Amino acid sequence: MSAALDPATVSPPKSDIILSARGLTKRFSGFVAVHEVDIDVERGTIHALIGPNGAGKTTFFNLLTKFLLPSAGTITLNDRDITRLSAADIARRGLVRSFQISAVFPQLSVLENVRIALQRRRGDSFDFWRPQHVLAAFDEEATARIDEVGLSVYLHEPAGELSYGRKRALEIATTLALEPEMLLLDEPMAGMAQEDVTRISALIRKISANRTILMVEHNLSVVADLSDRITVLARGQVLAEGSYADVSQNERVIEAYIGAGNE
Repeated sequence: MSAALDPATVSPPKSDIILSARGLTKRFSGFVAVHEVDIDVERGTIHALIGPNGAGKTTFFNLLTKFLLPSAGTITLNDRDITRLSAADIARRGLVRSFQISAVFPQLSVLENVRIALQRRRGDSFDFWRPQHVLAAFDEEATARIDEVGLSVYLHEPAGELSYGRKRALEIATTLALEPEMLLLDEPMAGMAQEDVTRISALIRKISANRTILMVEHNLSVVADLSDRITVLARGQVLAEGSYADVSQNERVIEAYIGAGNE
């Protein structure tokens, strides 16, 4: 008969909800950009945030990632209140916004770009002054992140010579170097040709295997293909939530998109 486990030594199971916002509100001189938004993001899913132009998506994302402080409401990550923490603090807790680092240094190689993110994760300087053999200690992990986003063949190529889509993949690799539990992707398909959209969509699906993803995205075919759940914002409020099949047939959602197109 096995010995009973001491409850004090057993970590409680994590909630199915990794990120939650309640009553999240942002006012700008009387204008309410985000109004009492509630959202729950389930662990291990791809959750999309969509809505017509002016819906408040970017402001909401900026609240989550601490580019802005909320006027009211709370944000929790893994059941811990992060409402007033800094962007650096929440990154250390595993919530990282892709492209936030401005990761691509065009004259540096793909390997060097990812290595810089690994160096930054230590909380020290970028260590440009250190001997090459010391910096090379990061190469194995950097190579693994580069392989994860499908850029191994470009390992020693200057980042500035990559195509636009591959630069986006490199930026995702630098984000993965920060070891996020949850990724926030801000319009990952913006400005891409269809070939790159297909490639980055496949990459997002791949990296979501052991991570949670919340993304703002305008390409609804991408949203339909990737998302487990969708939250629709309109005029700063939650208009609808559910699967793509549910929200795409919601009359209020259809009216919001058609109305926005006629403005």
